[in-house]
Amino acid sequence: MIKPIELVIFDCDGVLVDSEVIAVRVVVRLAADMGWPLTEAEVIEKFVGRSEAACHAMVAERLGEEAATLYDKRFRELHAEAVDAGLTPVAGLPEALDAITLPTCVASSGTHEKMRHTLGRTGLHDRFAGRIFSATEVGRGKPAPDLFLHAARTMGVDPAVCVVVEDSNPGVRAARAAGMRSLGYAGGVTAAERLAGPDTVVFEDMRELPGLIAAGAVRRG
Repeated sequence: MIKPIELVIFDCDGVLVDSEVIAVRVVVRLAADMGWPLTEAEVIEKFVGRSEAACHAMVAERLGEEAATLYDKRFRELHAEAVDAGLTPVAGLPEALDAITLPTCVASSGTHEKMRHTLGRTGLHDRFAGRIFSATEVGRGKPAPDLFLHAARTMGVDPAVCVVVEDSNPGVRAARAAGMRSLGYAGGVTAAERLAGPDTVVFEDMRELPGLIAAGAVRRG
């Protein structure tokens, strides 16, 4: 028997705020400038859903530690500029949040500083204030389960009654590793087939989210 959902855990980038398109374009531009040409598809596969530490490690392995430190600095600067130029919530997200009555929190690979900026810029920060968790608080980022388990533990909820709303392959893998159900949002940069898998329902319109949560429907196997 599947237990009713008691907590909805939201990823941030690409689920709450429409920032993944911005991030992908920034990485493509920045990597090319530093001598590592990447397509958007390659950036989505390698970088989307990963913590800053994991991205730094990938750049360092390819270009060296000094270049990775420069990459971190330039990414933050270019991403912040792009966010200020016109970041919006994911389409349909504010209305979906209004219709969700269960407790919610945020668990993101991004830093608290980054989330204060993106969620603040889109007017969403106050909705989750005091219930925002970052990969910087745990030893391992997604696809390890650490962040989601930390969020559930802090919220006082059993992982088995949590559902994670994610838009990345590392994110849905982390939810599965944590023993949580997941809803994979395929309306962003990640293809539906990279989200599909056990205990996961894939959807493409954020307006569907309240109904999916209320139904507790999760595909098994």
